[in-house]
Amino acid sequence: MATYIYQKKAWPHFTWNDDILTPLLIKVRYKQGNLLGQMESLGFSLQVEANLQTLTLDVLKSSEIEGEILNVDQVRSSVAKRLGLDIAGVVPVDRNVDGVVEMMLDATQYYERPLSEDRLLGWHAALFPSGRSGMKKITVGSWRNHTTSNPMQVVSGPMGRETVHFQAPDAEVLQDEMIHFINWFNADLNLDPVIKAAIAHLWFVTLHPFDDGNGRIARALTDMQLSRSDESRNRFYSMSAQIKIERNAYYNILETTQKGTLDITAWLKWFLGCLDRALSATDQTLSNVMQKARFWNTHKDASLNERQRVMIQKLLDGFIGKLTSSKWAKITKCSSDTAVRDINDLIKKGILEKSEAGGRSTAYLLKAPR
Repeated sequence: MATYIYQKKAWPHFTWNDDILTPLLIKVRYKQGNLLGQMESLGFSLQVEANLQTLTLDVLKSSEIEGEILNVDQVRSSVAKRLGLDIAGVVPVDRNVDGVVEMMLDATQYYERPLSEDRLLGWHAALFPSGRSGMKKITVGSWRNHTTSNPMQVVSGPMGRETVHFQAPDAEVLQDEMIHFINWFNADLNLDPVIKAAIAHLWFVTLHPFDDGNGRIARALTDMQLSRSDESRNRFYSMSAQIKIERNAYYNILETTQKGTLDITAWLKWFLGCLDRALSATDQTLSNVMQKARFWNTHKDASLNERQRVMIQKLLDGFIGKLTSSKWAKITKCSSDTAVRDINDLIKKGILEKSEAGGRSTAYLLKAPR
C-alpha cells in the first residue's frame, strides 16, 4: 500500500482542479503585473535598491526556514558585490554566505537558462563549501547515495521518540527521477510559470535528492520559475520571507500532500495564497525604499565620511536596539572620541538626534524629516 505520492502508480502525473485555482491565479498574476508596473515607475536607482533589499531578504529567510541564521551585513555585501553595486558598509563574507548568494543569483539572474544536473550539483556544492552540514560530513555535489542516507527521512522529536514526517525515495532511483524532473522543468508545457513554480517546489522536495539543502534549493527553483513568470531579473517580492512567516503551515501542507493523492489542488491553493500574501507584503519593502530615497535626497549635499554612511545605512535598514556612541565605535572600529565626533557632527547637520528614552547611556536616532 502506497504511503507517499511518489509510490503511486501514476507518479509524477499530478492533477488539480482548475475551477478552484484559476481565480486565485488570476488574482496573483494581476498583483505581479501591478507591482512590476509600480517598480518601473520608480526609476532605476530605486529599482536597484529594492532588488538588493529583496534578494538580501530572500537569502536570509530561506536559510532561516532551515534554522540557519546568516549575518545580514555579509549577505547584503555578497549580493551587492555580485550585482556590481557600490554600497556603504561592505564587510568580509564567509564562504557559506557567498555560496547561498551565488546559488540564489544564478537562479534569478539567469532564469532563462535551462536547468541541468551539473547546475543543480553546482548549487549544492556552493551551499556546503566545507563538505559538512554543521558538524556532520555529507555527500556534496552529487545525489545522495545508499551508503550515507538510505532511507532519507524527515523527522522531529527527541532521539528514540522521533516522529517520521516523510521518507524520500530510495537513492537507487534518484538518477532516473532527476532526469525526469529536469526534463519537465525545461519543457515548454503551456503551463503557467507560477503553477510550474509550485509543482517544481513540491516535486523537488519530495525527491529530496541531496543529503542536505533540499529546502533551500527547492526555493531557489521556485524563484527561478517566478522570475520566468515576471520575465525579469529584478526581485521585488520574497516568497521565502512569506514562507518563513507561515513556516508551520508550509510544513503541514507539504506533509499532507506528500502522504495524499496525486491531486495536488490543496498544495497549489496554499502556494498561490502564500504568493499572494508575499506580493502584498512588498508594500513594506517599497515603503522602506522610498524612505531611504527621501532621506538621501534631503541630505544629498551633506558631507559624510564612510563611518557615518555605514551607520546611517544601518539605521535606515532598521538598527536593532539602541544606537550609542560605544556601539558606534565598536561597529565602525574607531575610538570612542572619534565616535562622539561623528555623532555630534551628524546632530549639527540635522541628521541625528538624541533619543528621548532614558537610560544609563545616551542613545541616538535618525531625525524625522519636517
